[in-house]
Amino acid sequence: MQGYDIIGDIHGHNLSLIALLNELGYTQDNYGTYGHADRKAIFLGDFIDRGPGQREVISIVKNMIDAGAALSVMGNHEFNAIAYATRSEGNDSFLRPHTDKNRHQHQAFLDAYANDQNAYNDAIDWFKTLPLWLDLGDIKVVHACWDKQAIANIIKLQNGNTYLTDELLHSASQKGSWQFNAVETLLKGKEITLPSGMSFSDKDGVARHEIRVRWWDNSAKTYQEAFVGTEHARTHIPDDEIIGDHLIEYSHDEPPVFLGHYWMEGKPEPLSKNIACTDYSVAKPGGKLVAYQWDGERILLADKYVTVSRQEK
Repeated sequence: MQGYDIIGDIHGHNLSLIALLNELGYTQDNYGTYGHADRKAIFLGDFIDRGPGQREVISIVKNMIDAGAALSVMGNHEFNAIAYATRSEGNDSFLRPHTDKNRHQHQAFLDAYANDQNAYNDAIDWFKTLPLWLDLGDIKVVHACWDKQAIANIIKLQNGNTYLTDELLHSASQKGSWQFNAVETLLKGKEITLPSGMSFSDKDGVARHEIRVRWWDNSAKTYQEAFVGTEHARTHIPDDEIIGDHLIEYSHDEPPVFLGHYWMEGKPEPLSKNIACTDYSVAKPGGKLVAYQWDGERILLADKYVTVSRQEK
């Protein structure tokens, strides 16, 4: 059985990626491409924004995929980059508006390609080659949430195509469409609205009226218990009982699912018997880049995580 190393969100931290690949036993060939004699890497997306090595990360990952040494899914930051670069049909605006907030979140990527439009276009085109999810039979991989209904609806719409087509991109950029809700859930996670008038500030200082929730956790009964995100924000989430359904069904006897996205903290461990997150906040000081070394187990184990501290220049 093929062994996989499932690597979390990198966000432009190329030195941390190199350190983790070295720790996992990957070496460079004569062309500088990383690979492993027995294993294959799977990346969870979010290669860009925030860190200092935007182009370097894309180069490392793309070369590995081209060489057959890795697979990947799309992250929400790649989706946002595609939408930011794509004009709306029939007018001069963009699918992701060029507001100050959006530009600020995306600035590191834009700066990396500021004087090289052709390379920028190539990066956007490459993002489009990343599937929205991977179902490898023995494991499943998605950036934020394995929503069977959303996946089934996209498969039906696209006759089995798991990629972001131009049609899906435009539809998924229109808030209120089922395509928007489906892609948002897969790439950003399940969200629920807080009780009227309540909000909290996210890691970028933006006021949020919705929270991402532990969609796999049927023990969470209140908004505070269900919240997934940085611990400093949890105290600002009401401890009231949740109104409505926040869960997405995924049985404990189904194949393991691997996620990124959630900026977890502390010592890495599975979220449940068969769900694991490998995003442990490398983009913030004190964070780490994390992989899970999967070798066929149906019940995921805490000792299969491999971590490296965030590497600074």
